[in-house]
Amino acid sequence: MSTNYRKTDEAVRALTPEQYRVTQQEGTERAFTGAYWDNHEPGIYVDVVSGEPLFSSTDKYDSGTGWPSFTRPIDAAAVTTKTDRKLFMKRTEVRSAAADSHLGHVFDDGPRSQGGQRYCMNSAALRFIPVDKLKAEGYGQFLSLFADTPSPSSPSHTEEIS
Repeated sequence: MSTNYRKTDEAVRALTPEQYRVTQQEGTERAFTGAYWDNHEPGIYVDVVSGEPLFSSTDKYDSGTGWPSFTRPIDAAAVTTKTDRKLFMKRTEVRSAAADSHLGHVFDDGPRSQGGQRYCMNSAALRFIPVDKLKAEGYGQFLSLFADTPSPSSPSHTEEIS
């Protein structure tokens, strides 16, 4: 997989109607309906349009809002922000840097111990890549983020090993 992350006409045509509405028309999915709001698997989340790596499950937390929430992006340069005044209030919109996809918003009510940010993202703007598929999908450089994370196939402490 190339690391030339960008928006292409082909990628936009491949989006589902919901992905298109969210990423290209600055939509928001309903709370507690997206694929990833309650995902607890280790892996990374990439832009559904360009494949640009955006967030890691190591920075994901349950904000209680019904959307996937992260304390920070994998790389600050992977996202851009702009002021959004659409709902008669000032919010900070988050977009992917490479494809300019609308992802969600960032708020200052995240965990203080981790910087205080809550990147509240739409599942429809993201594609999840489990840690055991990172290398095969061209994201092997991110395996180091999970060096201390047991693989999904390794037994947990509560399972009996035969």
